[in-house]
Amino acid sequence: MDRESVRGPRLKPTLGLFDATAISVGAIVGAGIFVVTGIVAGYAGSALVFSMLIAAMVALLTALSFAELTAWLPREGSVYEFAYQLVSPFAGFLAGWMWMLSNTFAGAAVSLGFAYYLTALFPSSYVKWVAAIICIAFTALNFFSIRQSAALNNFLVVAKLFILAFFVIFGLGYIDPANFTPFAPFEIGVFYGAYYIFFAYGGFARVAVVAEEVKDAERNVPRAILLSLVVSTIFYMVAGVAAVGLIGTSRLSNSNSPLTKAIGATGSAAAVYIVSAGGLLATASVLLTSILGVSRVAYAMARRKDLPKALSKLHPKYNTPYYSVWIVGFLMALLVLFVDLAKVVAISTFAMLFYYAIANVSALRLKAQKRMYPLVVPALGAFTCLALLIFILFASPQAWDLGAAGLAAGTIYYSIKKGLAKNPHRQLLSMPGQLSPRSRLSVRKQRIFHPIFPQHPQECPARGL
Repeated sequence: MDRESVRGPRLKPTLGLFDATAISVGAIVGAGIFVVTGIVAGYAGSALVFSMLIAAMVALLTALSFAELTAWLPREGSVYEFAYQLVSPFAGFLAGWMWMLSNTFAGAAVSLGFAYYLTALFPSSYVKWVAAIICIAFTALNFFSIRQSAALNNFLVVAKLFILAFFVIFGLGYIDPANFTPFAPFEIGVFYGAYYIFFAYGGFARVAVVAEEVKDAERNVPRAILLSLVVSTIFYMVAGVAAVGLIGTSRLSNSNSPLTKAIGATGSAAAVYIVSAGGLLATASVLLTSILGVSRVAYAMARRKDLPKALSKLHPKYNTPYYSVWIVGFLMALLVLFVDLAKVVAISTFAMLFYYAIANVSALRLKAQKRMYPLVVPALGAFTCLALLIFILFASPQAWDLGAAGLAAGTIYYSIKKGLAKNPHRQLLSMPGQLSPRSRLSVRKQRIFHPIFPQHPQECPARGL
């Protein structure tokens, strides 16, 4: 299948391989490692490292699908574009719609997490306002330039990886081998743990959303996706082992900030402060890349007129989709201030599996000469995503309820949009009082003659017009 060209303004490639890898690492190594580690320890016990490894292997299947899709079509919008061209425009719309919906709510929730970390270090009673302000601040940064956003993200990613390395190295001298017993890597709890940690890996494809802004994207974006997953898996596993060795799984699973609790076993107040700062940096990088990602998917969908065309406008000086960026940022800030995010953020669980399943189906539709990996890779990727979707039907029914509501809202919007697109003149003829007799006659003539005699020859290539 030939790649369709997309008319309209184009973004400039300014990011290198390091920047691209850092975007996905920033999206993966977020609050997950600082919070989810305790949840996984409660299910898998001292074998939580096996949960992390299983989750990474499942994520790798979908990551390979994204790698070959991006090598084939390195375009802004990622799974939206893949599904649009390889499955159907409607499937593409739903994938992009759910991507934006889930990441908007998740980004708002992450900003609230950032505010809690910040107010823990610098006490304040205005937590929601702090979260809203950081949303606007990061939105402004994304407005001015992706290079500036990438530079800050690079700093945040390197800093939090150094903090995780500090956590492991400093904690080595305090590890108690007895905390690793009993060790049961083949119990069902390990698989439950893998389910929860899988969602912490979910940001590996974030860089694919900004593919047009990466230099040599056909090579660098697939590399960045796979590199980010490898780097994140290594840090997750060594940090998990160190955390278990420091305080054991029972204390780890009963803590809302397990890494901070674990490093507290060293008796060093400075170490606790440093690891707490790591949580702050982790949530900051996730929020930054969330605003970046949602605005770029909105830009890609608007470019194909699946969203209002204004969202595809690029700033003449900064070359950023400024309407998309500001609308996304303000929407996140409003969600923080006026919505109980704990009740709706579960939609991200359903949505991620939904659009990852569509990405794998898209990879299955690639022509043989465009494939980088055997057909079994996207087939297994799709199977695992669908299996996890079925699993959360029982593990988290609320995620299904919210996911179904999101899909229904997207379907209604798409149907209305398509209906209006197919009958653009019906709206005018339904308001005769607002048109002069000559205008109404012109509209009727267009309805009669336009389908037979197109205005542009390329609209009817089969007739050679």
